[in-house]
Amino acid sequence: MSRTKAAVIGSGNIGTDLVIKLKRIAENVEIAVLVGIDPASDGLARARRMGISTVDSGVQGLIDHPDFADIDIIFDSTSAKAHVANEEALRPYGKRLIDLTPAAIGPYVVPAVNLDEHLGAPDVNMVTCGGQATIPIVAAISAVTPVHYAEIVASIASKSAGPGTRANIDEFTETTSEAIEKVGGAEHGKAIIVLNPAEPPLIMRDTVLALVSNPDQDEVRASILAMVFKVSSYVPGYRLKQDVQFTELDDAESVATLTGGVEKGPGLWKVSVFLEVEGAAHYLPAYAGNLDIMTSAALQVAERIAQNTTLEAAR
Repeated sequence: MSRTKAAVIGSGNIGTDLVIKLKRIAENVEIAVLVGIDPASDGLARARRMGISTVDSGVQGLIDHPDFADIDIIFDSTSAKAHVANEEALRPYGKRLIDLTPAAIGPYVVPAVNLDEHLGAPDVNMVTCGGQATIPIVAAISAVTPVHYAEIVASIASKSAGPGTRANIDEFTETTSEAIEKVGGAEHGKAIIVLNPAEPPLIMRDTVLALVSNPDQDEVRASILAMVFKVSSYVPGYRLKQDVQFTELDDAESVATLTGGVEKGPGLWKVSVFLEVEGAAHYLPAYAGNLDIMTSAALQVAERIAQNTTLEAAR
């Protein structure tokens, strides 16, 4: 059975890791072209050694490529600003775009939460690495009890943050915060990213703090554990760092600044979840779990799109 052809725009860390995943583990999608703008980039050189066609003149070079008509899925791993221009250039051609930047032109997709909801959208957004790691946990909690407020802190090794990631810090916080609410189900959300310069580099760590009222702790814990298992099915290095913690807040504590000015009554609890994401080391070392969870999530979406396309063609 023929596989769906895909192109990757961006020959940096994320794009190169994605190319390697498409080459090694994808079942329904195959990499046809890697697109960059620096002829001397390591990503383009590596792709050429793997026998993959490359373009070093950006999205216009992809449009002019002889195999462009056969490509159905295009991953964009550049930057939020660049994706806006890329999406506009590609829009007339009817390609399916999977956006790995925080541009958020299309709907947010977190595979463990809403993989099948937006498969027909022309451009889907993979939120951010922090969002992919933490939003499933917020969704798991909100599936059991309303989440008044959720805050996530994503700590990644500085060495794993390329130019695109560094250029997108503001968009990271805005996009992730919005997706915590729209996909995770929290009434209010906040996101923080930390670039950790420690040597040797540390594995990605994520913290989720959620405010809920009178939670059934066993149900919340079970929902979180089920979600961790679900995410780890496509990101094997995704795991809880320690047991889920529950802390009852003092009645005198005000949470109005966190909940949009609304005070919550007694029985308010903080749920604390601590995660670790170890990368598969397809391109960067294992400490770059932030890279791995983004490319793994994007691959899940592409595989499902390709499956659906094949089924529709067979009808």
